[in-house]
Order: sequence, then structure tokens, then C-alpha cells
Amino acid sequence: MTDTPLSDLGLSHPGVSEPAPQGNAGIAAVAALAQAIRVEVAKGVIGQADTVEHLLIALMARGHVLLEGPPGTAKTFLAQCFAATLGLDFGRIQFTPDLMPGDILGSNLFNFQTSQFTLTHGPIFCDMLLADEINRTPPKTQAALLEAMQERRVTLDGTAHALPPHFTVVATQNPIESQGVYPLPEAQLDRFLFKLLVDYPSADEERRIVARYGENRGAPTPAEVGITAIITPAQLEGATRAVASVKLADSVIDYIVRLVRATRESADLSSGASPRSAVLLAGAARARAALDGRDYVVPDDVKALATAVLRHRLLLSPAAEIEGKQVEALVRQLVEQTEAPR
Repeated sequence: MTDTPLSDLGLSHPGVSEPAPQGNAGIAAVAALAQAIRVEVAKGVIGQADTVEHLLIALMARGHVLLEGPPGTAKTFLAQCFAATLGLDFGRIQFTPDLMPGDILGSNLFNFQTSQFTLTHGPIFCDMLLADEINRTPPKTQAALLEAMQERRVTLDGTAHALPPHFTVVATQNPIESQGVYPLPEAQLDRFLFKLLVDYPSADEERRIVARYGENRGAPTPAEVGITAIITPAQLEGATRAVASVKLADSVIDYIVRLVRATRESADLSSGASPRSAVLLAGAARARAALDGRDYVVPDDVKALATAVLRHRLLLSPAAEIEGKQVEALVRQLVEQTEAPR
């Protein structure tokens, strides 16, 4: 990790509106910025370094993230701290079985005083949306997010309304409960860049959590733990442009394509990964390289992200389910079997 000071890169003061430098200087800025974000988020969230890393990659790659883990593992708090660090407008929707699409998107309401329809924005109009327990709402309501996640816009009564350019969905779901839940359709799962498994903290991390928050009488907020915004939207835009400049060699492109196509040829999988997954994997690999201070992608970037990108896009065959095989293990096996460029 680079030790380049943020002040030398024009990224330390939220009031600075200039975009990040391009080329090698731009990549150095992204790496330094990522380290600053890690430090700031750690003020409130103990542990979860891998999850924070993937959130950073998703942010730079402009992708959405699905967090799956048991209740009480700080999934919501992590999203709040992450948004606060970036100075993003944070929105939260608690998904329930009776939630309707209009509750998410908003609607045109008739104003009897003016005799005109007035657009009322729903909570989706924000920079970072936490879709809490997204699998507890019916497919009709889940589908309300599809256009927003893919095109970053919302269509109401035939009129398209643009969402912020860095609009990001961080969705959570509980893997324990099986009653009153609606599995996400494959079309929506395919729009998430990552599916991350949030596990319980280690014994040491849990002790630190209890020591820090054991006396609190309510849920902590990012402001209460000292988290402040360290960048502006303009600086974030500059960082994502720098990530787009990361070189992706033809040999690495071929490697990504071979790996994704291998999922469609495996006898243990009834449904393989889509071409969209190959595109997203390439973008995430670029972001990972930039966070590591490199302006080029290496095969290890692809290998490190393959499981998080592919696990929610693959369906086991009936025979593989009977044998008790796991998607994650199959992805790791395909990564090992697919020849990587040297």
C-alpha cells in the first residue's frame, strides 16, 4: 500500500473540488484515498476488513453489493459508516412483505390546492441505499430496483428521473430464516457485483465490540463514533476515472472469459455466469489493482474476486445438490483449473 500523503494529492480537504490526478499520480491518489477510508470506517466498525475492502472495490467499480449474514453482525452500521466517510446521502429501506413499489420509488400525487400532480420522491433517491432484508419483500417490489440498479434512473408515469451518478445499493439478507422470505430472482442477483458473506467476529474482535459499545443504550451512529466525510463527490468522480485508466491486458481479458465460460461447461452447475459477470469481474479487477497502487491488472486480482463475483450467479445441478457440493468450492476449483497468464 502506498504511503502517499492525501495532502500531496489534493484529496485531504472536503472543500477541494478538483478531480484526482490522472495516470500514475491518479492511481496513487486512489490507493491513498482507500487507506484513508479504511482508517475512517475503522473508527466505528471493528473487524470486517474483507467486507470493507470489497465495498471499496465496488465503490470504485460502481457496482452494487449484497451482504448475507446473521442478525447483529453490523451490516447496517457498516453501510452507514461507509456512506458517512464518503459524504454520501444515505437512505434506508426496511423491506417487509407489505411494501409496495411506490414506497420505494415515490409517486405522483394530486395536489387539490394547485389541481396538479406533484412528484414525491421515494427513499431510492439518494447516493447510497441500504436495502435491509431485501428478501423479505415480494418479487413485484424487488423488481422496482432493477432499473435503478442497472441504469441509475427511475421511471414514474412514463418520465425518467436520474439518480445520482454514484448511486449504490447495499442490500442485506438473513441466511437463517426460511419463512416469510422471497428469494431474489436471478435477473436481480445478476445486477449485484458482489455477494459477500458476513460472518461472526473473532473472539478478540467481539471482546473489543463489547468493550466499546457495551455501555451504549441505543444503536450508535457514525457521528457519535467520530466518523466524518473525508472526500467530496467531485473527488470520488476523479478517483473512479483514474480506476478506468487501469490497463487490462488482452491475456487477462482472455483469462476472465475462459473462467466465466468454464462455469457454463461444468457438469456440477445447471446455470453458469452471464457475459455481464465477465464485464463486472474485469471492472472489479481494475478497481482492486488501483487500490493496490497499480495501473495494471494481474491474474491474482481476478482470482481474488472470482468467488465474490460468481457465487450468486451460479446454480448447482440436482446431482451436485444431492452430493452436498458448495458453489464456493466449485468456483475455487474452476479458478485452479483455468490456466492463468504468466
